[in-house]
Amino acid sequence: MIDWRDIDTVLLDMDGTLLDLHFDSHFWLEHLPRRYVELHHLDEATQDVLRERILREQGSLNWYSLAYWERELGVDILALKREVQHLIGLRSDALDFLAWLRDAHPRVVLATNADRASLSLKLPLTGLEAYLDAIVSSADFGVPKEEQAFWFALQEVEPFDPQRTLFIDDNPAVLESAREFGIRHLLGIRQPDSRRPERELEAFIALDRFAALLPDRDAPM
Repeated sequence: MIDWRDIDTVLLDMDGTLLDLHFDSHFWLEHLPRRYVELHHLDEATQDVLRERILREQGSLNWYSLAYWERELGVDILALKREVQHLIGLRSDALDFLAWLRDAHPRVVLATNADRASLSLKLPLTGLEAYLDAIVSSADFGVPKEEQAFWFALQEVEPFDPQRTLFIDDNPAVLESAREFGIRHLLGIRQPDSRRPERELEAFIALDRFAALLPDRDAPM
């Protein structure tokens, strides 16, 4: 349980935290490889080659950049995402949590590795923007959240006290980076992708539902 008297700022990840990661998992590992092969008239085995290529960029800014993959692959990534945009969805009680935060009045900042093109697709479909005081993309800084430089840059544009900040993210590497920076209150997500099994985070408390964070609730962590 969080003592909300100790929290001035809430930093929230988007994909896998507020949004179900299933859309991204399906797009990058299934839909994009299949459509890439179709559009370029390549052998089916090329799908596996592309998946491996995508995964090699994991944790880098390239991994999250639609412009990078458009240059590399010669396809309109955003148009391909729109083909499966019906899979974009919120995690269970995300909007309830955001509504409670809005009434509780901490500053709520979306801190995401998603680039602006991804945000332009997802925000209108999910309604997240109405609940946020600010939206920050790692693409704005040229470094992903996995790197310390992100947090220093974030603090420049969104001043926050790390000791009075709650950060929630599904990525253990990002949480570790935030801890190194000194953010005190850190929480992970037990099931970022609704179609994949739950997982335990060895170094962090993982949430099942956001309701566990709300005062006077009995929901288990």
